[in-house]
Amino acid sequence: MALGKRKREQQGMWVATTDLPKSPGHPFYLKLNQLLADAKFDEWVEKLCQPYYAATMGRPSIPPGVYFRMILIGYFEGIGAQRGIAWRCSDSRSLAEFLGVPLNEPTPDHSSLTRTHQRLPLEIHEQVFVFVLKIADDKKLLKGKTVAVDSTTLEANAAMKSIVRKETGEDWQQYLERLAKDAGIENPTAEDLRRFDKQRKDKKVSNDEWKSPRDPDSRIAKMKDGTTHLAYKAEHVVDVETDLLLSTSITPANHGDAETLCDSVAQAQLNMQAAGSKAEIEEVVADKGYHKASTLELCAALELRTYIPEPKRRHRNRWTDKPAGQQAAVYANRRRVRGARSKKLQRLRSELTERTFAHVCETGGARRTWLRRLIKVRKRYLIQAAARNLGLILRKLFGMGTPRGLQGLGGLFWSLYLAIRTSWSRWCAHQIAMTKSFLFRLVRVLALPGLRLVAQKSTKSTGC
Repeated sequence: MALGKRKREQQGMWVATTDLPKSPGHPFYLKLNQLLADAKFDEWVEKLCQPYYAATMGRPSIPPGVYFRMILIGYFEGIGAQRGIAWRCSDSRSLAEFLGVPLNEPTPDHSSLTRTHQRLPLEIHEQVFVFVLKIADDKKLLKGKTVAVDSTTLEANAAMKSIVRKETGEDWQQYLERLAKDAGIENPTAEDLRRFDKQRKDKKVSNDEWKSPRDPDSRIAKMKDGTTHLAYKAEHVVDVETDLLLSTSITPANHGDAETLCDSVAQAQLNMQAAGSKAEIEEVVADKGYHKASTLELCAALELRTYIPEPKRRHRNRWTDKPAGQQAAVYANRRRVRGARSKKLQRLRSELTERTFAHVCETGGARRTWLRRLIKVRKRYLIQAAARNLGLILRKLFGMGTPRGLQGLGGLFWSLYLAIRTSWSRWCAHQIAMTKSFLFRLVRVLALPGLRLVAQKSTKSTGC
């Protein structure tokens, strides 16, 4: 075979579409398209989004089904930025086939993705999330009796260096210069400001005094790794029996966990009802950060049994100035937490909620948001959570929940092949060695009488 060389001359201007190579498609995305087609997702979402587009004005936009599929690709490929999603779709023929884009047309760019994201309101994204829950309910994968609740922080698309004072509008540098002048330092240099800032005692920044002009909805918060960033808070409500995400909410990072617990559980119940499920949430499991007397009282009023550990306190609770319902709710929750069922549910809560954060935030690319303002972050995060539920449904139905799952399956088969081949080679080598040893002994036994006869003849003398 002759050596092939790369052609550098200019290619032809016109190429027939029948001559273009066709991608066989990715098996995972083929199954996902099949699942969405069986549920008639494209027809449903186009009818849902019709009121937000003009009848005959301008060129047609990208179909809503293509927009939502690109967000799904961002989750499954671990891409957070919309530019990265657009580039990945244009670079892959299998993803273009998943989007339904013909070979002779380009995939949507990031500007089209951004405009569609801004045009469609939050309610549309919420209904798409509920649509995925309805698919799970139709497949008998939705239970919803016991739920686990937990929260995490998302890094906002704004830097701490850009924060300004709310009352004066000063940035950090101007704020330091004013403090240095008040301390008697005239015309401070950059070195003087750094030394002055290092020697100051009260250097904490508060959300009551500082804000970000780039993203006013973000809040100053401490992240999981101990660093301080402008951030949002994401809260998950997970079905303990099926591991499905029933609700996701994005709030400012300074909102306490106990403040948002009942709202998140109520939203999860509304989502299940909208999906056609008749299940009722009866039990709520959370960590000690959600323990608050007023929250437990509200859960009891909503007929929810709570399993929330009580944090250690230096002093006993005083109930003289609090309603009687709070004391009864706290004591009932304390009694349930001491049981064996509570310990089992707490182990499940730690496993399931942390897994959802690992999927959506870490491998799904949502740990750092590339959008600004609370509404935009909520839209994107809802579809990423819906993508996580779709992956779980595909895993239950077809045995694969991510595109990379097939790589692991191929690696398993390859490992088995190598193990079988190695074992076969060793067995064959052992059999060959045994055969050689047997033949050597056989030849030795058969040739021994002849060797003895030759030795006897060689010992006789002629007398010469």
